[in-house]
Amino acid sequence: MLDTITNDYLQQQRKLHQNPNYGVASLSFAPIVADVMRQTGCSSVSDYGAGKKRLLEGLKKAGVNPSLYLPYDPVFPEYGEPQSADLVCCIDVLEHIEPELIDNVILELSNITTKLGFFSIHMGPAAKILDDGRNAHLIQKPSSWWLKKFINYFEILHLQTHQMMGNGIWILVTRKENI
Repeated sequence: MLDTITNDYLQQQRKLHQNPNYGVASLSFAPIVADVMRQTGCSSVSDYGAGKKRLLEGLKKAGVNPSLYLPYDPVFPEYGEPQSADLVCCIDVLEHIEPELIDNVILELSNITTKLGFFSIHMGPAAKILDDGRNAHLIQKPSSWWLKKFINYFEILHLQTHQMMGNGIWILVTRKENI
């Protein structure tokens, strides 16, 4: 199994998740994810970096109830390991990954994506600061940097800028072998 988070950083994330307003971006993206599910027939969802499972809450509000919802978040070990699904969502997570482990995380996303991936990335600083003084967005890179990371494993089907969280993008992808 690939290393995707260090123990020290996991402890910092546990502290951030005590804030009820940490990890709410999925609610904003749920209507888009619901539309993707309706248009593509994806019925199972793997929520990578699920936090408090806000994506599932938002999907239900949007009138979509996945046949299988598979949350994963190292802060919540009770969710278990990342699991494959028709649609893998990683919303407002990738910019929080430790830079030296981002390639491992993207590879893991590729390994669990059976049909499509929906990934949102904020490219600027976060409002939240870690206990060690670093910005909560450990990776603040432009879309061109991110695309270079993704094209090793995915075909980009759609890229959209978004202002939901300021300077960001969301992408819809499929694994290269699925083309």
